[in-house]
Order: sequence, then structure tokens, then C-alpha cells
Amino acid sequence: MADGERQRRRAFIGSFTAAGGPGIVTASVTPNTGALTLQDSITDLPDPSYLAITPDGDTLYAVSETTEGTVAAYRVRDGDKPALLGHADVHGSGPTHLALHAGHLLTANYGSGSVTTVPLHPDGTFADAAPAAVLRHTGSGPHTPRQQTPHPHHAQSDPTGRWAVTVDLGTDSVRVCTLTDGRLDIHGEYALRPGSGPRHLAFHPDGTLAYIANELTPTVTVCRWDAADGSLKPLAETPVLPGAPVGDAYPSGIVASPDGRFVWTATRGEDVLSAFAVEGETLRLLGTVPCRGHWPRALAEADGFLYAANERSGDVAWFAVDTATGLPRYGGSVEVPAASCVIIG
Repeated sequence: MADGERQRRRAFIGSFTAAGGPGIVTASVTPNTGALTLQDSITDLPDPSYLAITPDGDTLYAVSETTEGTVAAYRVRDGDKPALLGHADVHGSGPTHLALHAGHLLTANYGSGSVTTVPLHPDGTFADAAPAAVLRHTGSGPHTPRQQTPHPHHAQSDPTGRWAVTVDLGTDSVRVCTLTDGRLDIHGEYALRPGSGPRHLAFHPDGTLAYIANELTPTVTVCRWDAADGSLKPLAETPVLPGAPVGDAYPSGIVASPDGRFVWTATRGEDVLSAFAVEGETLRLLGTVPCRGHWPRALAEADGFLYAANERSGDVAWFAVDTATGLPRYGGSVEVPAASCVIIG
């Protein structure tokens, strides 16, 4: 990335307003250090717990993780204060994740056990004349009470943009879907170990592997991904900690390095970031470092830096990644009460 492009980097931070968070916070990113400087806040949306931004950086989307379940769009181009473009109903409760896919927004609705596709106009605004479509998951898992019903926690495109992939904590499975006329149809469902509680997924940059952070057992499942036929094959699980957890240990976010050499996870309770070396189709745990806060709910990577949204301590911390070892080195933090998500755009 050129220096001029690095100068334009911005961070967007989501938070739980019901827990005292400010809503959506914007921040500038200092080149070469990764440091965040807080700028504006958007306070009109309840519990904007997860965010996504268009590749051109012009439009920001946020879920409202409430019983009613909505999404909002904001114009954020040119560094101006974000301007609301509109809201859309996801016809589901507790949306926890969203992503862009083939001219639509995908939302993973944890509370109602469904995934919604919300159509978009080319300019990023909601296509009000075209209704959102809902795909309801079915199934359960052995963990009581977390797996009595489906709980999708993640939805995204695969690297080719052909397939929509959804991760369900409640059913211990990953669904691969096609999108036809604005509606998701299940192409295949792939089972993970019962009780593992898959939460979030990251693809290797070469598009041949997928890494799944499991919330109910502190592990990462490595899967082979075949984009030609849209199939996923679980290969092995790797612990995110070097030994048994001292107390709670609930992995949350997972990211892969752009060069494909490393994978990182955040684990709540233990409050650490874990670094892994990618060795073919396996991961090797390199070590862990403190997240410098409490309850790291989300993790992001940009330009050689990691960003952890520490929900219960109310801050976002940044770390420089050692390019030789893959281990994060703490750089600093900013205060954002009830921080739940951070993305860099």
C-alpha cells in the first residue's frame, strides 16, 4: 500500500449502547504506528455491535443487535462525518454479524437462528422495493443451554465471491449457500465436532483453507475449502492456548495475515491474542500475548497491525506484528466503552 493510501486509513468501532457504549465511533489511523485517534460518534443506532465497509470505503453498514433486528447504512466518504442513508429490517432477532455479498448484505441473526439477505442499490443504499429474504437454520448441538437451537454467528462471501458461507454456533456446522434472485439456498452443510460451537471464520488468502474459531471449546478448526464445488472438509483442531484454561476461555475473532503465513485469534476470559504459524494444512501455536484489556470480542488486521475490541474493559488496543515471529507487540489503546467490533477502512 502506498504512503498516500495509508494516510487515508480510518477505523470504525462498534459498541453496545445498552451497556453504556457511544454507538459507532470513527477514528483516524496513524501510519507506521497503527495508533488510533478518536474523531466522531454516531449515536442514532442501538447496539451497533458489528460493522462492514464497502471496498471503496464510501459506505459503512452496521447491525442493530436488538430483538427487532435492523441494519443501517452510512455514507463515510472523504473523511466527512458519517451521514445516515437509511435502515432496513432483517426480519430476525439479534443480528451479530454482517458482510457484503453479490450486491447484498448478509446478516447472521443469532437470536432467531437465521441468515438474511438485504438487497442493495449500486450506490450502496438499500433497495427498498426488493424485500429482504430469510434463510432459517435448523438443528441443535449437545451443549446446554447454548446449543438448543440454531445460532448463526457469522456470514460472509468465500474468496471467489461465488458462495455465501454461514457459521452456526448452535448446530456445530457451516453452511455453504448460493444466492439466486436475492434468496439464499443451502448448497451443502458441513458438520464440525459436536459441542465445538463454531463462531467466526477466516479464509487463507490463497482461498484453499478456512480457519474456524470455536467458542465453546478453545480451538481453531482447519478446513480444506474447494471453491470449484463449494465444499468444506474439516481437517484438524488446534488449541488456542498452550495449556488448559485457568477459567473462562471463549474464542471470538479470527484473522489470517495477508501473506498467508500467520493466523491470529482473540480469546475472552483468558484475555489473550494467540498467534499461529501456517504450516501447510496445519496450524502451530506460536504463543499468546495479553490483549491489554478484558473480554476481547473482535479482532481486525490492517497494514501489519492487529486491533482488539475489548468489550468489558471498554477500549480498543493495537499491536504491531513482528514479521519474523508473527507475535503481536502492544502499541497502545483508546477508550471506547462496551467496544464490540473494530474494522479498518
